[in-house]
Amino acid sequence: MKTLFAALAVTTALIAPGMALARPVTVTTTLNAYGGNGAYLAFYVTDANGAYKGSLWMAGRKTKYYSHLSDWYRATGGNTAEINGITGASVGSGRQLSITLDLSDALFDAGYVLHVDAAVEDMRDGPSEVAVPLTTDGAGKSNAGRRYIASLVYDM
Repeated sequence: MKTLFAALAVTTALIAPGMALARPVTVTTTLNAYGGNGAYLAFYVTDANGAYKGSLWMAGRKTKYYSHLSDWYRATGGNTAEINGITGASVGSGRQLSITLDLSDALFDAGYVLHVDAAVEDMRDGPSEVAVPLTTDGAGKSNAGRRYIASLVYDM
């Protein structure tokens, strides 16, 4: 029940702005072949002022590594309630992760930014590895990461 409530709370927080309609958005992240363990990835949204608005997905389940997702961790205070019910396995080197989320139409073309932090055990962290403005024109376009992420694409 707690997991269901947390998932609904996150979904509502990201759907509620302006009580707009939501649309399914598929985010596909392809990792570089970096030769290490699986990457932990935190997907979250900030507004036009850079204020944290909510977590969308966490790839990786061991909470001891969450502090290495430093921008996400700082924004949430490391609060694991932010990701209850929205976690999956870490993503291996050279692999791809696709997630489909219902996001409010009000998040697009309004200054909101999709961030992905990345961390790999015994390697350097990648805070805001990718930061992509959520725009309708940006849908379907590839965005390069800085270290571990080869590309991120969101499709509506």
